[in-house]
Amino acid sequence: MVAKKTAWLAIALAFALAPASHAQEKYPDHPINFIVPWGPGGGADLLARTAGKIMSQDLGVSFPVLNVPGATGQTGITKLLNSPADGYTLAVLIGDTYSLLAGPHPGFTADQVIPLAIMIQQPSGYWVNTQSKWHTWQELAATAKQQTLKVAVLGFGSADDITTSYLDKQGFKFEPIPYAEPELRYTSILGGNADVLYEQTGDVRSYFDGGKIRPLIFFYSHRLSIPQFANVPVSKEFGYDVTLPQFRSIVVKAGTDPARVKLLSEALAKVAQTPEFKAYLDQQYADPDSYVPMDKARGFMDSWLTQAKSILASTKTGSK
Repeated sequence: MVAKKTAWLAIALAFALAPASHAQEKYPDHPINFIVPWGPGGGADLLARTAGKIMSQDLGVSFPVLNVPGATGQTGITKLLNSPADGYTLAVLIGDTYSLLAGPHPGFTADQVIPLAIMIQQPSGYWVNTQSKWHTWQELAATAKQQTLKVAVLGFGSADDITTSYLDKQGFKFEPIPYAEPELRYTSILGGNADVLYEQTGDVRSYFDGGKIRPLIFFYSHRLSIPQFANVPVSKEFGYDVTLPQFRSIVVKAGTDPARVKLLSEALAKVAQTPEFKAYLDQQYADPDSYVPMDKARGFMDSWLTQAKSILASTKTGSK
């Protein structure tokens, strides 16, 4: 009897100590998956690889990138939401995917994820092949008033699509053509599969620097201070009430241990201050003040979404 009683006491003690032992286990102690809801080679992919490399030096674990393209980023976000809320899965959530929340049937909700930080902001615009006949926005606009032009976009319901739909309501005949794979989208105007490309500045830098494409307009509130784009007009100059700059945030699944969320957000804050990441922003033709910390990230994203919803509403009513 004494032996049995001792055994039961040992088992009870083991159960009592288990939660405390679990709470004290090291985090992270194995690789953290980094989901990119797009194919390799795009801006989201580069962000994950750049940030993951720097974070691995700080946290001591690797950050393998998992490319999960589809449904304007929703396939990758669904994979995140189907993963345990344990801090071992991150995802890149970009403006184009977040804009889907302005639509009627989004595949996820804002409260299902926790934004750890906004890491990069870039203006978007319309680009054309340098061999095309269009040298200015006015020339492209004049053509689009007379005939339908195909615009390569990321996907239906994205910021690309919302902006293009807005211009359609202004009397321009722009037809959005979705390309989930970044490289196919970038090269669409080189091979004649599309007439116009909607894209961020940095994502197509190699094509721009190589003299293959040129921007005709940026959907932004003011002209860029970047010398290469100083002469490119912005939408506000023509009275178009659409800006929606691209942003890329890093998120975890809601319900993740607050201590782990805090550790990850602090790691990203350190990333944003590194010379390597600042060089990445410069290389991407991005806003040098792109970084938004966790305590302000949700407000930033909600404000952006409010604008997207307003534009979407105007396209449905036909108002300008």
